[in-house]
Amino acid sequence: MSVRLGLNDFIACCGSTKFAEQMVADGPFATYDEAVVAARNIWFNKVDVHGWLEAFAAHPQIGQNPSSVAHKSSTSAQLHLQFSFFLSLWSKGEQSAALATATDSTLQELYEWNSQYKQKFGFVFLICASGRSTPEILTELKRRFSNRPIVELEIASQEQIKITELRLHKLFTNTSIQDQKSQTSDVTKAEEGRVTVLGGHITAPSIPTRSRPPITTHVLDVARGCPAGGIEVLLEMQTTNHSGPLFGQSDNAKWIFQGSSATDKDGRSGQLMKMVDNLSPGVYRISFNTGKYNPDGFFPFVSIVFEVKESQKNEHFHVPLLLSPFSFSTYRGS
Repeated sequence: MSVRLGLNDFIACCGSTKFAEQMVADGPFATYDEAVVAARNIWFNKVDVHGWLEAFAAHPQIGQNPSSVAHKSSTSAQLHLQFSFFLSLWSKGEQSAALATATDSTLQELYEWNSQYKQKFGFVFLICASGRSTPEILTELKRRFSNRPIVELEIASQEQIKITELRLHKLFTNTSIQDQKSQTSDVTKAEEGRVTVLGGHITAPSIPTRSRPPITTHVLDVARGCPAGGIEVLLEMQTTNHSGPLFGQSDNAKWIFQGSSATDKDGRSGQLMKMVDNLSPGVYRISFNTGKYNPDGFFPFVSIVFEVKESQKNEHFHVPLLLSPFSFSTYRGS
């Protein structure tokens, strides 16, 4: 049994027209998990930056400044009304923790910081608020405010897919319940049992911890000021008899293939490894075929080696490459 969802359903989940159109084209989906896999692929590999910004713009920011509101209600009530509006993109259950911990002072501060954030980055502060308190949201907003715009765009896109997955789960749950009700009067008890089992499979999957693979990358051509498309990317993991990474002993190092891809028009490499909740600790290497991209450049290829410690196996490692013909740099994103 497939769950049929329309264009408006997917727009309500994400806000990007390109995302919604592609989900309709790839559907219908037999399970929630199948829809999530398609959603991640579309969001990170087929929707461009304009589509991301369209989705971000669909989220309301905190309401107007309380000082400009006519005193038809108390400041406290107005602030809570504004915050409820701000969190309206999440279900009642998801915003309960934030609303329960909201105070006048934290709401006012949240409004002010969100205004500064939008002025700096050009879009509203986006965060999946499920289970988060108001002070936690405010702390995260302040922490992310210091990010560079390109880093913050990446983080906002990750938060957006988390929200999208939660909304997809709700859609699958409601649609499946309605389908089961309409079929109950026409099937035997045995058939009802079969539909119940199938419905359970569709509506009650566990929401994955991760929204995409634990190691990702993208390439930016800083000389041209644009994403670098068509660069071959290889991900490997080191295996040795030694503890820790090897230095100056390349002959003793063995590298295990993890995955490969090529960057798309937005400079993204796609899925380099399978989706796992816990990343195996160890030393990893991402290699880029930069010589093919820049035949007259200085680097025939670039390899970035980094270590994932035992305490970091649940974290996300985004390792971008900022490339020019005669220099490159990298950093650990989130």
